[in-house]
Amino acid sequence: MKKYFLIALACLALAVPQGVTAQDETPDNSRYILTPKAPETPRINGPKVYGARRKADFLFRIPTTGARPMTWSAKGLPRGLKLNKSTGIISGKARRKGTYDVVLKATNALGETTRNLRIVIGDKIALTPPMGWNSWNCWGNSVSQEKVMSSAQALLDKGLADYGWAYINIDDGWQGLRGGKYNAIQPNSKFPDMKALADFLHENGLKLGIYSGPWVGTYAGHIGSSCDRPDGTYKWIEDGLVDEFWKVDRSRMKRDSVWTFGTYSFAKADARQWADWGVDYLKYDWNNNDPWWLKDMRQALLETGRDIVYSISNSSKVIMGPVLRENAECWRTTGDIRDNWKNMSNIGFNGQDRWAGFKAPGNWPDADMLVVGKVGWGPKTHWSNLTPDEQFTHITLWSILSSPLLIGCDMADMDDFTISLLCNNEVIDINQDPLGVQGVRQEGDDSYAIYVKPLEDGSLAVALFNLSEETKTIGFVPHALGLIGEQSLRDLWRQQELGKVGQKDRWETEVAPHGTVFLKLYPGNTGEKLHGFFR
Repeated sequence: MKKYFLIALACLALAVPQGVTAQDETPDNSRYILTPKAPETPRINGPKVYGARRKADFLFRIPTTGARPMTWSAKGLPRGLKLNKSTGIISGKARRKGTYDVVLKATNALGETTRNLRIVIGDKIALTPPMGWNSWNCWGNSVSQEKVMSSAQALLDKGLADYGWAYINIDDGWQGLRGGKYNAIQPNSKFPDMKALADFLHENGLKLGIYSGPWVGTYAGHIGSSCDRPDGTYKWIEDGLVDEFWKVDRSRMKRDSVWTFGTYSFAKADARQWADWGVDYLKYDWNNNDPWWLKDMRQALLETGRDIVYSISNSSKVIMGPVLRENAECWRTTGDIRDNWKNMSNIGFNGQDRWAGFKAPGNWPDADMLVVGKVGWGPKTHWSNLTPDEQFTHITLWSILSSPLLIGCDMADMDDFTISLLCNNEVIDINQDPLGVQGVRQEGDDSYAIYVKPLEDGSLAVALFNLSEETKTIGFVPHALGLIGEQSLRDLWRQQELGKVGQKDRWETEVAPHGTVFLKLYPGNTGEKLHGFFR
């Protein structure tokens, strides 16, 4: 007879908030916080594998929670790398290719902990999905160096860097005219010192991202990485059809008139400038993505000798999958996300499964940025229109999909609920699992979906999603998921053990409308020799 394991709605189901109306007023979502606070004893979080190229600048901040002061040590580092014991930042240039099993150790007055980190010096970078922040969904074209610095400082002060959030990515809006050593795009007046910004980030173990595209002009109307003139000057700028930040004046000229490929590529010039500044990530944005311009910038980035994550945007098509996999670390699978259930759920549930075959360490189809916290696309922001349940679904789905995790909110103005969503080490571990498999839909219909993701240790991540407008009971039989033997269940959001379930027993729970329950089933399939009857 089947056993039914029913976890009470009050314990597992996530409820829809009531009474939050003013968009500029911080909602009181404290009762929806599920993630336990990190212990004061040291705990190392973040990726368990990290890739870099030989002789390229190496930078890895050991993400560690716990009381400060703290010291770190590392055994087995590749030659050429060194650890700053007081900051936990590993830097240098690895001299030889190879795989290095490094043992990290963190110590404070309350205790110590160790964790293994596999460093792979080879031809691939971004061996786990990039994690960080991008300016667009918050500031839009109103981004400035001051706002970027504020977000970076908040990433540090609010503890997100201690969970592996590392990239600070400037989207469209930083560009001025061409010039400088390489006749490359220079910053406009909103970014007075790009090198100083990069240096600040690197000193704190963070990384800098930047934005461009192969068209003559970008989506926002700044100059891009191609031009119709060999000297890199632009007629619409000469004609004065721009604002004080060298952006197309939309009252006098249509932006889409510059969404065209120029005769001359300035990819090499721009890439050299970015490398000189210390850029670590490039979002390269146009549609439809094509092989020639994609490869053009890829080669330019490689020639700099700097490890720069190459992220293609937007709305990539599967026919481009082989070329993207060969030439890019990340690529957007969709148009721009918005903070409403219809848009977010359509992107997550209906647009990602087709990319599962292309996802692997070093290759990350990207479901776009996270719309939790305070967003707005600049200059005015508002609290996300996703309910708490929908935000749990958003983060859970992006995690099990192994999508890049790029926060889109105002980092300096985050409430405790948003921080709890982004600082759950067990949820992040699913996204950062070294196996790099994309979770896929195991079963479901229009009202629910069950996603599964095999993990490197043999266990299985399972996400139950309620797509309907009413509370729904959702469950599974481990054997139907391919699991053999009794399994332990762990609630990843609450970080609680839920007991055990036999391989042919049904486990189920109530899930709130648009909500989720995120589980880890372990030990999974252990590989031990079976005997007896297991059908």
